[in-house]
Amino acid sequence: MHFSRHSIILQLVCIQLICLIRGEWNTRDFMKREHSLIKPYQTGLSIPFWDFLGHTMVTNDFVRLTPDKQSRSGSLWNSKPVNVRNWDLQIHFKVHGNGKELFGDGFAVWYARDRMEEGKVFGSKDLFYGLAVILDTYSNHNGAHTHQHPFISAMVNNGTMSYDHDRDGTHTQLAGCEAKFRNFNHDTHISIKYEKDVLTVSTDIENKAAWKECFSVAGVKLPTGYYIGLSASTGDLSDNHDIHSIRFYELDLPEDVNTEDRSQISPSATYFEPPRDHVDDPKPSSLGGFKLFLLMLIGALAVITCVVLGIMFYQQQQQTRKRLY
Repeated sequence: MHFSRHSIILQLVCIQLICLIRGEWNTRDFMKREHSLIKPYQTGLSIPFWDFLGHTMVTNDFVRLTPDKQSRSGSLWNSKPVNVRNWDLQIHFKVHGNGKELFGDGFAVWYARDRMEEGKVFGSKDLFYGLAVILDTYSNHNGAHTHQHPFISAMVNNGTMSYDHDRDGTHTQLAGCEAKFRNFNHDTHISIKYEKDVLTVSTDIENKAAWKECFSVAGVKLPTGYYIGLSASTGDLSDNHDIHSIRFYELDLPEDVNTEDRSQISPSATYFEPPRDHVDDPKPSSLGGFKLFLLMLIGALAVITCVVLGIMFYQQQQQTRKRLY
């Protein structure tokens, strides 16, 4: 069958029109500019739709939440509330520093009710409302868990739970996975997708240009109208925590008709990892090695003395009985 040149051109035009129509309706490819951060993003001392706090430094190439220095914290917060129900947040980041064996502490990605509030949870407030995805790099891990660091975990909070740094948040996390994302020369990315009450966290840290699922948790209910934020902190250990870009994609489709008002609900999750009781670390002994040795020696001498006195007393009793009989 032969087609004329004009008919082929007409078919191509029709195909392009169909693609355009489908592309218009396929909002999965729709990036929301007001929730995204892409270079060049610096305008004087401010960034459109974004505010920063603490030690955050804005450059032409990245936003540095903390420098590789001790006792620093910083945050970056979107100024527009998220009013879509299903979304995918993709972040191009880089965590790097001079530490080879010891480094920390890490950074957190927030979808939270309250913004621009400093606190002890990676530079942001504790007892928050919303979702926190935590990229914990602290190399001396705490608690009774067996996973290594860096470690990615998620926490959903309704303002009643405190993040436990002493146990790396394992008491309140939804799920987590190990992810060696630190000190790479290539790009590292994380995707936080919330769709139909399923939270899925994936990474692209192996320079393969492909997402690898970290974990997925169903039964997560998040309100609309919360804010996107990122925060980081350092303590005795430190790192550079750099954010290169943030891309927010709306995943709501026209056929997804749901009249439920999510603006007033409380954040919740039906699944949590098995909780672990908080057990305080044993307090280190204030006694030095020499003092401890002396105490042990004195204790041993006391036991020996008691044994000798007991034997002498027993022998004396035996001699007394012999004289009586």
